[in-house]
Amino acid sequence: MPDNYNNEEERLPINENQERPAVDYGEDKIRHLNDVEHIRLRPGMYIGRLGDGSHAEDGIYVLLKETIDNSIDEFNEGFGKRIDIEIHDELSASVRDFGRGIPLGSLIPAVSQLNTGAKYDTAVFTASVGLNGVGLKAVNALSQRFIACSYRDGKYHEAIFEKGILKEDNSGDTEEENGTYIYFEPDPELFHKFKFHKEYVDFMLRNYTYLNTGLTIYNNGNRIVSRNGLEDLLSDNITQEMLYPIVHIKGEGIDIAFTHVKQQYGEEYYSYVNGQHTTQGGTHQSAFKEHIARTIKEYYGKNYEYTDIRNGLVGAIAVKVIEPIFESQTKIKLGSLTMAPAKDSNGNPFPLSGVSINKFVGDFIKENVDNYLHRNLDIAEIIQQKIVESERERKAMAGISKQAKERAKKISLNNSKLRDCHIHFNDAKGDLREESSIFITEGLSASGSITKSRNVATQAVFSLRGKPLNSFGLTKKDVYENDEFSLLQAALNIEDGLDGLRYNKVIVATDADVDGMHIRLLMITFFLQFFPELIKKGHVYILQTPLFRVRNKKKVSKADAGEKVRISSKAAGAAILKNQKSSGRAEFETRYCYSEQEKLQAIKDLSPNPEITRFKGLGEISADEFKYFIGPDMRLEQVTLHKDDHVNDLLKYYMGDNTMERQNFIIDNLIIEEDRPEEDFVEG
Repeated sequence: MPDNYNNEEERLPINENQERPAVDYGEDKIRHLNDVEHIRLRPGMYIGRLGDGSHAEDGIYVLLKETIDNSIDEFNEGFGKRIDIEIHDELSASVRDFGRGIPLGSLIPAVSQLNTGAKYDTAVFTASVGLNGVGLKAVNALSQRFIACSYRDGKYHEAIFEKGILKEDNSGDTEEENGTYIYFEPDPELFHKFKFHKEYVDFMLRNYTYLNTGLTIYNNGNRIVSRNGLEDLLSDNITQEMLYPIVHIKGEGIDIAFTHVKQQYGEEYYSYVNGQHTTQGGTHQSAFKEHIARTIKEYYGKNYEYTDIRNGLVGAIAVKVIEPIFESQTKIKLGSLTMAPAKDSNGNPFPLSGVSINKFVGDFIKENVDNYLHRNLDIAEIIQQKIVESERERKAMAGISKQAKERAKKISLNNSKLRDCHIHFNDAKGDLREESSIFITEGLSASGSITKSRNVATQAVFSLRGKPLNSFGLTKKDVYENDEFSLLQAALNIEDGLDGLRYNKVIVATDADVDGMHIRLLMITFFLQFFPELIKKGHVYILQTPLFRVRNKKKVSKADAGEKVRISSKAAGAAILKNQKSSGRAEFETRYCYSEQEKLQAIKDLSPNPEITRFKGLGEISADEFKYFIGPDMRLEQVTLHKDDHVNDLLKYYMGDNTMERQNFIIDNLIIEEDRPEEDFVEG
């Protein structure tokens, strides 16, 4: 995408008849890249995005996952019930398992040559995550230092690489237990200013234990284990009150768990294949959704709508598939249609060869869930009551929702509140799908600055009219009756779940004053009340924008006058910009400060007599400046939701009725701030 493709005014029609400059296309233009060169040149093909570790989907976590997956495959084959993982100073990681160990003579090709491994042989690995002989090779090539060591039967073989190039090769005797040790340092030339965030690593490792009961993971010495698998998964992630105890049913190659919760609209699912968390679902999750609703409907023998049956449902499914097909190397969505290929590596059919995933999952749910409901009539009655309540509410708002949908459809082509982008998260294909985002702004002035400075390829803008409705304690009917929320959920395309979500990042962009903070709370309340999965899946963010601009004129050289300094969200102190020219050879040195402390430091550094501007609202930031704050170095704070947040109690207290307890809290904690002229802060 060209650099200037970030402003609607800069898009020009393409003249198809325009002559292109001639390019010499000869033999010397044809290149062959070796494995390491290709991985480093096109890392996105192997690990998705690069990133700096500030988001759970960033590449360093994929490197860690690819390393752990091999140890998980060993465990699934019955070797090694313990995995030791160390994160060193947030900059490197090591993984030690106690499986069979990589065959010593094949260690180097197994970690450095693409399409090399034992997982092509289904007699050795029956249901593994690693399939393509790519994972560890990508980790190796994208690390500035990579160590692989295999221990087998009193012998060891160690290989040390730098950026995929072998530097040392050692072997000998050892007293270590059998297994494999991998150490890697992501290359900072590719992963700029990265660091491992503990919360993302903890979440990843916890998910591994849910799916592999009996496995113990030590994370920097801290023991992680799950005794009840998917039941523990749901118990740890459900944030609302459950209507009945979690139903957990295990079978050969399949494991499901589900329950219904109070005060939650929509559905929520967790799905796994061979121990791999498929965050975007796939054929197994679709089968689970279809057949859990169908089985419950057939049990009652009534013409219930599937949406009513699944409303408030939280479920999880884990399956073991032989040679699964994922839709990308990052393995976050299952594409397989069958449980196993036609034949194994010896030409013999598998027991489930030719059996579709839909049929396998459907038959298991039909038999086992139906039996469970017949044996547990009290649970069956609770589920039916929930369905009837959902049906009653749906019918009560049927007319309103139809009108809202028709209204949204009519204005979808000319929605004055939405400035859409070209690329969306629910597009079938596209390298930039995960970059798609929508800014929810307050008022036209703020949205105007963002609209002018955004990247129209991946950034959309939705404008709120003043403060939105406090949705705490309201019903979905109230949402459809409210123009703001009705149009917003239509823009996000989440009315029927997250499968059609149009933007990967939903970014609340408000002023940094009291009113802006209130609007943030109102928007987060809306998502928590009606679309909690949007937050749980990591799609909701708060945009951080500077509070102050501090600048002063300084004499610079001609060489420095044209210098462009990119603002880094990870740099210490305030952001600095040096390309705003003044007259002659003088220019402004500008610092954008996100806190009072950063402002005071900037005043000190830019003395004497710096000019200080307090941004009271987003609309006061010009489009020329705003582009730096929503560009590649955008500062985002992710909104998270965990069970121990006690979100219902918090919402009731802060967003519910104005109780005497809350009034007393406000009185006891009231802070009166005195406005002071900006010159009081200036040091001479």
